Amino acid sequence: MSADNAYDSTEITQWLLETESLEDFLQSLADAALEVSGVEGTGVTLERDGRPLTVVSAGPPALKLDEKQYGQDDGPCLRSLRTGQEIVVHDMLSEERWGDYPAYAASCGIRSSLSLPIAARTPTAGALNLYAAPPNAFHDVGLDAVRSLAAQATGGVALAQRMFATQEFADQMRTAMRSRSVIDQALGVIMGQRRCTADEAFGILRTASQHRNVKLRDLCTELITNLTGRPPSLPDMDPGP
Repeated sequence: MSADNAYDSTEITQWLLETESLEDFLQSLADAALEVSGVEGTGVTLERDGRPLTVVSAGPPALKLDEKQYGQDDGPCLRSLRTGQEIVVHDMLSEERWGDYPAYAASCGIRSSLSLPIAARTPTAGALNLYAAPPNAFHDVGLDAVRSLAAQATGGVALAQRMFATQEFADQMRTAMRSRSVIDQALGVIMGQRRCTADEAFGILRTASQHRNVKLRDLCTELITNLTGRPPSLPDMDPGP
């Protein structure tokens, strides 16, 4: 094992700037973890809504060992993810936790493993998993580099979560404003036809929506389309350059 020094944070920042997705960024981290640790396989697991997934991996054994743990809903990877602790397996042949997983790992040529938490206790918690062929591969070895990579992965996931939340909010606002525009156009139609107030027109549309069991926006879209022969016009929501 050669992971004795913290990984160059400048290079990690460059990865974040150059990659176009969280998956690409995490793949760079998994590849780096494989290189600096000298193990047979690495992988990054993220859990969303209680479902774990290997988002990236490097080296042949990582994916199948991750999947084995997901199948039994337990294992060092999931334990690290759910507790926020580093989980070390010194020798799969003497490991008594996690059912038949250790025997399966040993049959795949993996005798030891290390799982480090990523974004612990967040909606998208995860783990950086390292799988090594010899037993005790992580005993008395400096692991500053892989710990640094796990910390950087935590930062990348947190940034992605904030970006997703911001984008989701913006999408919701655009949808709400477009729905409001369609409803306003339908209100104008009803007010002109019935010579009523906006509140009265809204009551008519809402009652029709409930009776037909369709969404108010869909009802308004149908009304305007039938009347004009084309869908209602929508406001330009392009945020621009």
